[in-house]
Amino acid sequence: MRVGIDLGGTKIEGVLMAADSSILCRIRVPSPKNDYSSTINSIKSITSDLELRIGSNQLRIGIAHPGSISRTTGRIQNANSITLNGQDLLADLQKALGSRVRLANDADCLGVSEQADGAAAGRKNVFAIILGTGVGGGCIINGKLLSGPNAIVGEWGHNPLPWQRQDWNEFPGPLHWDGRHGPIEAWLSGPGMARDHLDRTGQAYTAKDIAFRAAQGISECEETLQRYENRLARSLASVINVLDPEVIVVGGGLSNMARIYDNVPKLWSQWIFSDSVQTQLLPAKHGDSSGVRGAAWLWPATSGE
Repeated sequence: MRVGIDLGGTKIEGVLMAADSSILCRIRVPSPKNDYSSTINSIKSITSDLELRIGSNQLRIGIAHPGSISRTTGRIQNANSITLNGQDLLADLQKALGSRVRLANDADCLGVSEQADGAAAGRKNVFAIILGTGVGGGCIINGKLLSGPNAIVGEWGHNPLPWQRQDWNEFPGPLHWDGRHGPIEAWLSGPGMARDHLDRTGQAYTAKDIAFRAAQGISECEETLQRYENRLARSLASVINVLDPEVIVVGGGLSNMARIYDNVPKLWSQWIFSDSVQTQLLPAKHGDSSGVRGAAWLWPATSGE
């Protein structure tokens, strides 16, 4: 058995995975806000609770986290949960839990999970994206997870929003936590959608609230979702123009908006450099918890590796 942990911006989720990759139990708790020590303690507590259920304290632990581990410093960089940045997360977790901890980027874990037995099963070239508190990505080419010298493969959320529209005041865009104006994450994250709606209407709703009200026919919320879908289509078109993936798999909280899988592909062809587009846009088969499965798989089913 293995433990998988998904360290998200709004929640920390832990699962207990059996040797056949079935999920035996699951725990979710809110993510501590701007408190690194509490984050470590929450992961330790979740792990202890899961292990208590089977009477073992020696399970291997895989943890999916935002951002990446710097090749230079070994510390977290580029995490939208900014309290993690600059921290030696691996060392601190190993101090709390022992050497049985492995880490990987959350979007990479999503991609591994979905390419193995999810929405992208059997596909060789896959781009996996997380739309949630932040916007991340993982890239699988020829069936293998892609990794680069800077540990930033898939960080499409920190490129500028492409084909900016003056009528929607997209330039220069909002100042984001990364110090740049108008990156994709500033528009397509859950907080980004909420900020856009607030700026246009004066209404302080969450992304979930906006989606619910749009489904009820509230015009201001429908217009916000249409802007969101247009921006998502443009942003993914720029990815398709570079990677040409067979499938784009969507995870994270905003992946639950079923309408994007119909509406975005209807829009993106106008920016894609091809006379036809075969790329599919699909929700993660295993839902917004798919990444936690990939985290558990950071350890093999046998204990000898």
